[in-house]
Amino acid sequence: MKLVLLGHTASTLYMMGAIWVIQAVHYNLFNLVGREAFPSYHSAHVTMITPIVGLPMLLEALTAFLLLIDPPPGVPSLLLLIGLGLVGLVWLMTMMVQVPLHNALAFGFDQARYEALVASNWVRTIAWTLRGLLALVILAYSLKDEAG
Repeated sequence: MKLVLLGHTASTLYMMGAIWVIQAVHYNLFNLVGREAFPSYHSAHVTMITPIVGLPMLLEALTAFLLLIDPPPGVPSLLLLIGLGLVGLVWLMTMMVQVPLHNALAFGFDQARYEALVASNWVRTIAWTLRGLLALVILAYSLKDEAG
């Protein structure tokens, strides 16, 4: 269980950092590339970012589920349920909003789609930030229970 909890905390904090870099840096650069260079820049972004976030996202989702099934002693189940709900929100936003917007932008820069991408990604950014804080609270509860 300790390994699951550590994997959960690490993958969540990793994704929290990654989403802030994407939101604050990468997506802001999309607007500066220029229409001609945008398709190749966007393609490179998607190709390079996918392996960097794909495995940690899977690990985060798996460990959030495993923690709910077998909660660490001293950790309120409600925190684990909220955490898994936030994972679901992130995945839903990714599959239903972010991926389709990226697919549309693959054909060329479009200001409205770009603005929708940035605005909708705030939902994931906030959800992952909350997940990061929640992961630390869950870890603290677990450590407190261990210490007695």
